[in-house]
Amino acid sequence: MTQQDDRLLTSLGDNEDSAIVRFPAGKALVQTLDFFTPIVNDPYWFGQIAAANALSDVYAMGGLPYTAMNIVCFPIKKFPKEILREILHGGMDKIRESGAVLAGGHSVEDEETKYGLSVTGIVDPDHFASNKGLRAGDHLLLTKPIGTGVLATGLKADWEGSEKFEEILYRWAGMLNAAGGEVIRELDLIGATDVTGFGLGGHLLEMARASKVDVVLRLGDIPFIPEAIELAGMGMIPAGSFANKKFCAALVEIFPQCDPLLVDLVFDAQTSGGLLLGVPEAKVARAVEILEHHGALAAYVGDVVAFDPDRGSLRLHP
Repeated sequence: MTQQDDRLLTSLGDNEDSAIVRFPAGKALVQTLDFFTPIVNDPYWFGQIAAANALSDVYAMGGLPYTAMNIVCFPIKKFPKEILREILHGGMDKIRESGAVLAGGHSVEDEETKYGLSVTGIVDPDHFASNKGLRAGDHLLLTKPIGTGVLATGLKADWEGSEKFEEILYRWAGMLNAAGGEVIRELDLIGATDVTGFGLGGHLLEMARASKVDVVLRLGDIPFIPEAIELAGMGMIPAGSFANKKFCAALVEIFPQCDPLLVDLVFDAQTSGGLLLGVPEAKVARAVEILEHHGALAAYVGDVVAFDPDRGSLRLHP
């Protein structure tokens, strides 16, 4: 299937080995790549989630997706081509939703299915967000709930209610972080990240250390997925989430009243999680308005405070 777009000087239908792309004057590149094995059973939903996850890093810097290239591993001798077609269909629909154009890709035969994207975005070189942009006094806003790692584990185990787990995963992990990207651009935010494999706590620690500040999270204000809390209570916490918590332990200060189960979920490895935005107090109301208008969450989960060498860089309050 060919796709005509003014950004491409070459055509997918001509079987070129590379794509030539027009680039807007005065813009900088955002480049990222991500792919993984299926976390849901529905191949179309998997394609959408994998594409949304790969596109997320562009939004986290305040950029706009511009071009994307497919990365495909598939056991073609084991599974019917229709499954691969549905994965690619889901990815293409999500690419189109983002406003990017598919510029090509590469596929290999593999024993295990994997899919994702290499994405190029555009950003204003003088106005973008990064890990090192948090400032003391910023409010921390989170745009998606926490717990997708636990849900994916329950789904793989075919736990009771797994059909609902898959629907929740699609609802949130399949959502683009475009609204958060819009907040970054409109309000000129300089501190943001997306919450993925290191969990909310791990990514927030990365920001704190890069910005030379400390951060306070309030467990009671974090939007945990209720089904994830229930599954975590049954021990359905992925090994990667425990590894996140152990790795970060030396930099985390946990108040005694904190629920240990919720502490574990703070480090739950997310797939296509939300954006975590550092928002100055004067801009919070407008940020919330934009996020809620687009159907994203605008959960005020914590605050950025001045660095204290005698305290934990990440402090968890009840």
